[in-house]
Amino acid sequence: MKLTSEFVGAPLKDYTCTVEARRTMNYAAAIGDAHPAYFDDEDPGGIIAPPLFPVALTWPIIENITDYLRADAFPREALLTQVHFSEHLRIHQPVIPGMRLTICGVIAAILPHRAGTYVVIRFDASDDGGRQVFTEHLGAMMRGVECADAGKGGESLPSVPSRTNETILRESRILIDRLAPFIYDGCTNIYFPIHTSVQFAHQVGLPGIIHQGTATLAVSVHHLLNSEANGDSRRLTTVFCRFSGMVIPGSSIRVCLTGREETDQATDLFFTVFNAEGKKAIRDGYLRLKK
Repeated sequence: MKLTSEFVGAPLKDYTCTVEARRTMNYAAAIGDAHPAYFDDEDPGGIIAPPLFPVALTWPIIENITDYLRADAFPREALLTQVHFSEHLRIHQPVIPGMRLTICGVIAAILPHRAGTYVVIRFDASDDGGRQVFTEHLGAMMRGVECADAGKGGESLPSVPSRTNETILRESRILIDRLAPFIYDGCTNIYFPIHTSVQFAHQVGLPGIIHQGTATLAVSVHHLLNSEANGDSRRLTTVFCRFSGMVIPGSSIRVCLTGREETDQATDLFFTVFNAEGKKAIRDGYLRLKK
């Protein structure tokens, strides 16, 4: 199966939704983040959504991508091979219950990769006033799909600082409960059966159900915010990572802070998440906190 970069620039149908407090609270509960900013609706400033909540807002598009993609010639069978490979989230302002959001999508890049073809979709969410709320670059690996040309769109992708030094500055060991994938599934409506069906997971060659990548990321970000920003997610402006390994429910992960760089405007944090086998479940992790 082959895919060409001619589809870069292909738009997706717009998706409109109203953010409900029940959904934002459920997302926070799903990742075990009890910060009052997500639950105390008596606070004069109201509540906000956890910073990774946007992945739940764009999931209905991804789940029904064949209905949203405006490119009739795109090989639909290639979409069946995709796995979540990278995540870049730019938070322009917190998501707040009551917001009515319009999410626009476009294929931003199609690039060759040793594992197949790397396809990045850009989502831009804005409120009713036209103000940007978040921008997500969701990278999917089309496994076993050959990119038939040199690719296109790589120069448009957001860049993040890189580090080669992975000296561990701080480490947290976190147990991923056996029920965690089911709770995340039910509280976020991010559904895919490799996370909840042992039978389906075995049918596709997995050792069993696996923890959702975005759930592992959200739990890791939660712990890093607690240790580095007193839990204040309003400071978080950028999240990036690559998903590189499985997390099996009932095992522990290690969230390792591997770098901290300060400027006058921001603090850059670098992190890696290891699974119980000592393999990287999340690599090239990066957060930016505004001062």
